[in-house]
Amino acid sequence: MNSAEVLWFVYILKCSDDTLYTGITIDLNRRVDEHNNSPKGAKYTRIRRPLELLYFEEVKDKSSASKREIEIKKLSRAQKLELVK
Repeated sequence: MNSAEVLWFVYILKCSDDTLYTGITIDLNRRVDEHNNSPKGAKYTRIRRPLELLYFEEVKDKSSASKREIEIKKLSRAQKLELVK
């Protein structure tokens, strides 16, 4: 991978109400911090803090990340939890 390429992450967070949130980012640590501590966190997660990072996977580009995010969001809760294992 050359320096111009950006690595993307697809991630799953566990919210304080035990729901799961899936998203994408290029900076996983920053994004998890935003979800937990900043108004920049998603509206869904801002009212469900604190959040715990359960799972992430690296993907090569934004398009792949978006496609994978959609795939994960279509999974049932049980399937998502199986993925996390």
